[in-house]
Amino acid sequence: MRNGQISSSSGFQLNATPMIVGVALIGVGGLIGLAGLIVGGTAMVSATRQWVSAQEVPPAEVVRQKLGQTKAATAAGANAWKQHNDAHHHAHA
Repeated sequence: MRNGQISSSSGFQLNATPMIVGVALIGVGGLIGLAGLIVGGTAMVSATRQWVSAQEVPPAEVVRQKLGQTKAATAAGANAWKQHNDAHHHAHA
């Protein structure tokens, strides 16, 4: 068996040096990817903060307004449905 090789009884031989280099390259690639994720994420957060601060109406207020509109529309729809069913029920009684 040569230096740096791993062998089994079935004849399968593995050279450890390329495996170590491969694992090291995967680790370095992972670190580079993580650094890219951090840089890109920081840029995205910064751009989002600038966009939010430039809005005339804060997003939280827009959500409150839309929620109020949704509640009003739901109540109006339920009321109309109830009135229609009551009128329909009295017409057939």
